[in-house]
Amino acid sequence: MAAMLQPQIILLKEGTDTSQGKAQLVSNINACTAVADVVRTTLGPRGMDKLIHDDKGNVTISNDGATIMKLLDIVHPAAKILVDIAKSQDSESKKTTDDIGVGDGTTTVVLLAAEFLREAKPFIEDGVHSQNLIRSYRTACSLAIEKIKELAVSIEGKSLEEKKSLLAKCAATTLSSKLIGGEKEFFASMVVDAVIAIGNEDRLNMIGIKKVPGGTMRDSFLVNGVAFKKTFSYAGFEQQPKKFLNPKILLLNVELELKSEKENAEIRLSDPSQYQSIVDAEWNIIYDKLDKCVKSGAKVVLSRLAIGDLATQYFADRDIFCAGRVAEEDLQRVAAATGGTVQTSVNNIIDEVLGTCEIFEEKQVGNERFNIFNGCPSGLTATIVLRGGADQFIEEAERSLHDAIMIVRRALKNSNVVSGGGAIDMEISRYLRQHARTIAGKSQLFINSYAKALEVIPRQLCDNAGFDATDVLNKLRQKHALPSGEGAPYGVDINTGGIADSFANFVWEPAVVKINAINAATEAACLILSVDETVKNPKSESAQGEAAASAMGGRGRGGGFPGRGGRGMRRR
Repeated sequence: MAAMLQPQIILLKEGTDTSQGKAQLVSNINACTAVADVVRTTLGPRGMDKLIHDDKGNVTISNDGATIMKLLDIVHPAAKILVDIAKSQDSESKKTTDDIGVGDGTTTVVLLAAEFLREAKPFIEDGVHSQNLIRSYRTACSLAIEKIKELAVSIEGKSLEEKKSLLAKCAATTLSSKLIGGEKEFFASMVVDAVIAIGNEDRLNMIGIKKVPGGTMRDSFLVNGVAFKKTFSYAGFEQQPKKFLNPKILLLNVELELKSEKENAEIRLSDPSQYQSIVDAEWNIIYDKLDKCVKSGAKVVLSRLAIGDLATQYFADRDIFCAGRVAEEDLQRVAAATGGTVQTSVNNIIDEVLGTCEIFEEKQVGNERFNIFNGCPSGLTATIVLRGGADQFIEEAERSLHDAIMIVRRALKNSNVVSGGGAIDMEISRYLRQHARTIAGKSQLFINSYAKALEVIPRQLCDNAGFDATDVLNKLRQKHALPSGEGAPYGVDINTGGIADSFANFVWEPAVVKINAINAATEAACLILSVDETVKNPKSESAQGEAAASAMGGRGRGGGFPGRGGRGMRRR
């Protein structure tokens, strides 16, 4: 009787939704596998593309895992973790080049994480504690990474020509799964030249990618320097020379325009003849600035701010080329390439602050005119001008090239490569199965399931290419099980539907990409397995709704009437 009279303890706000226990964990696993199913078909050279249409009407066609994950508006809290690991693998910000982002392998990392969870699901349903699984997965992960490091082959110590061809093979492997895969050799060598051009420069924005619709992909070209679209220009521009050899280049952050007094300045004159002297003073200021630019000896003047019609004509009369309103990023790249310094004043311009290049010219590319600086002395920049049919196509080509550039940079810095085409995954899987036999207890089963999950990569490569995955995987298992170890580099042959030596066929990927993918996928899987309860407070959602509604008050919602609460005209 006393037990029945126990007061009920109310801990959480009314309406709070809590779900916990095994069902919650299984639900999270299902959400993650559903997300992976979206990007599953984009893996590999025969991967399909996704067409994503957002609420603003923008259309994106892509098969880059990170791009798709970013554009999918995922609301499930556990599934968002997969979006985060895809972003970290891609290193979203192109300007930061920390060791987190490797630029490629985004689909791989999402697939692996989901597959680890899928393999864990039956154990969870059978009542295994998730901490046991997490412990075994972490052990398996460190064993896998050790094995990758052992199997990796260094491409260090080769001559520049050899290194170029090896890096082009790495870039071609990345590009083969993209929309521009048909021209992968053409673009791979272009990417390698661009990356080698910027040397050890860490800022990725030193490689500019300019998109010009029209023409074919083969019309794309690389500029060993800087190219940017012609800026808005005033009358007199057509009289300026459009080509210079070894010009001096002046970079400014100064407005070269006739300034009239805007701020309602009041000038009191006692003598009308003084008025002319004030007008002349204004003209003298601008002529003084222009004169100093000419005296500096510069033949090309670029400014971030406007260069007016007077200045344009003045420079044209003196055979000087000028361009105003140049984008900040382009100006910085010109400064880095030509060795110039951006000036905020035209006073005291000395030779040291002027840049130079071998050839400056303005060229027609498609329907656009481009200003091109070639043969720059510091050589720390490169620009790829992309051509192609549709805008979406060029956008996707740019994303693909970004992945390839990241991969080549990564391979230059960490010169270890492993076999692609699912070969390294099969080899680690075999190694872990073998290792699992030496362990007593339940963890043998867990490490075995981790090993099985790694086979998702070759299996998916086969499925996407339309081959019989079971058949190919059996051949691969047999090859990798050879005691001599000669089968280690064998992976899926996408062209024939059989198996082939990926290493001999130059299907390579940097070891760091694989290590990163396995690490991130295991961490994400362990994170999701360690969550046993989700607390969702729906009150906060309705509060947000009310806040939005009150903000809308007065906009046709009856909020303008006093005493009506701002929530429309309710009749009593």
